[in-house]
Amino acid sequence: MTQDHDPTENFKQATEATARALSGHDDVALVFGGQHADVDMHGKTIHLPALPHAFDAAVVPAMRGLADGMALKLRYHDPLLHRKMMPADAGARAVYEALEEARIEAVGTEDYPGAAGNIEAVLRQDTRQKKLDRVTAMDDAPLAAAVRFYAREVLTGRAAPAEAQKLLNVWKPWLKSHVDADDLAKLKAARGDQAAFAELAHSLLKKMDMPDELADAPPPSEAGAEQDGKQGEDAEQSKEETTAQSPSPSGGRENEDGDQAEQSTEMEGGFETGENDGADGGGEAETARSNAPRAGANTPFGNYKIYTDAFDEIIKANDLCDPEELQKLRKTLDKQMTHLHSVITRLANKLQRKLMAQQTRAWEFDLDEGILDSARLSRIVANPHYPVTYKQEKHAEFRDTVVTLLIDNSGSMRGRPITIAAISTDILARTLERCGVRVEILGFTTRAWKGGAAREKWLADGKPPFPGRLNDLRHIIYKDADSPWRHARPSLGLMLREGLLKENIDGEALLWAYNRLMGRAEQRKILMVISDGAPVDDSTLSANQGNYLEEHLRRVIDWIETRAGVQLVAIGIGHDVTRYYRRAVTLTDAEELGGVITEKLAELFDEKPAKPRKNARR
Repeated sequence: MTQDHDPTENFKQATEATARALSGHDDVALVFGGQHADVDMHGKTIHLPALPHAFDAAVVPAMRGLADGMALKLRYHDPLLHRKMMPADAGARAVYEALEEARIEAVGTEDYPGAAGNIEAVLRQDTRQKKLDRVTAMDDAPLAAAVRFYAREVLTGRAAPAEAQKLLNVWKPWLKSHVDADDLAKLKAARGDQAAFAELAHSLLKKMDMPDELADAPPPSEAGAEQDGKQGEDAEQSKEETTAQSPSPSGGRENEDGDQAEQSTEMEGGFETGENDGADGGGEAETARSNAPRAGANTPFGNYKIYTDAFDEIIKANDLCDPEELQKLRKTLDKQMTHLHSVITRLANKLQRKLMAQQTRAWEFDLDEGILDSARLSRIVANPHYPVTYKQEKHAEFRDTVVTLLIDNSGSMRGRPITIAAISTDILARTLERCGVRVEILGFTTRAWKGGAAREKWLADGKPPFPGRLNDLRHIIYKDADSPWRHARPSLGLMLREGLLKENIDGEALLWAYNRLMGRAEQRKILMVISDGAPVDDSTLSANQGNYLEEHLRRVIDWIETRAGVQLVAIGIGHDVTRYYRRAVTLTDAEELGGVITEKLAELFDEKPAKPRKNARR
């Protein structure tokens, strides 16, 4: 099929042309392949989720709505002014953001009525996905979501979609008791003036008993209009001011989603942490942290902070459940391997043949001891005392390799993706072990949804603003590099355990795996990441700027990729990881995972490993 008649390509071109028209910028670029829609205000790039493999017309309205919404934001939204007026309190900030979204939609659809239907399709889809169409009480849904639809009705004159009616019915009595008709009329009159609208939004926050204090150190998420040098200076200055100030309690209403966070003090490595690891992490957690990259080692991780790591843990898989349950989970995994076993095994055998072919045997001859060299038997016959008639096999550099498989154990991997990941890593571990290559299998997730003990501590400390990472990490060792596969075999079944998969903070997991690799003595080190999405932790993202975890991941990846010593490759399942990693591949179907892993490993082994720098951390 030619490109001119490809419906997917035609749709992409038409959507990009519409986005340019709506935004008023001819240089707007549209990129498909992300997990969520977002816009780079400085680079004028709109990121949209990946289109389904089989193009379906049912996705057209929502996808157009996402593009239209981002384009209207480029046209009618001033990110610097928005940042300047941003409240410090997380709950107030969510309402402030909701009001601004409603304002952009109102102004944009007034000028471009054709975009209204597409944007409403997005709102319908988002409401269903967040299950806001099923709410029965105020505790079931966040205030910000209700404000979004309530303000939309006032500013646009259009009724909320049917999916949002239950949400509004629950919250309207409370909203009407705090916001009167005169406030709404002023809000509507000011919709074309972002500065005046922001002032009115702050007055509404006060009427809703929410703190409207401005953030002391605004997050640098949308500083696109500033020049790069000035942006860097402002970010550094605001970071110093935040560090110098002591956290002050912030009252007000807590966000119903539990999306809060806490203050932290700065640590040398670009991370900032307020606590030491607790007993859960053990000595290994202490070792990993002591080996973490430091600021003096050129690790520019930006303003990334950790409120507390006291509740983080690095734990072996067999310590997370009893042996009987582990055996049952392993049997479940074996049953699911039945129809895939032959396929992945065939691919693994292909990889093994490729690797074994590279193990060229080399010998040293004319030695005083070793194995008798049969090619020199004539010397022995002629002179039995001839000294140099032995040979020894040279050390094979190929065997001096370690491979780490870092697997995303987030909730979105539940079901087929995590099963395929477990099966593939199981068979590849055996394959590489037969080839003399050491394999380490690691997983990463969080101990709780939406914050856990770290968030509880933050709440008890008075909810200081911009706290950084706000959840309890759980890093799992399924198999260490020195253990044989037969010992770790039951552990891989743990991936199927109900309740294990939660949220994912990829940047710190990547550093953890990297530090473990750099502590190895092997010459070649390969780190393969298997993930299905960008880092997501509701508690952290609600208390910091929206791209907080993603920005940290990008900085960590860039730091690793610009250093010799570790070959980094990523495999995305249904998510375009090529946005982050230089060497990456994206799968639309988890069934392809086994084949892609073997192909990427074969490619890496074809390359000559880079020699570590003299000052590389080991």
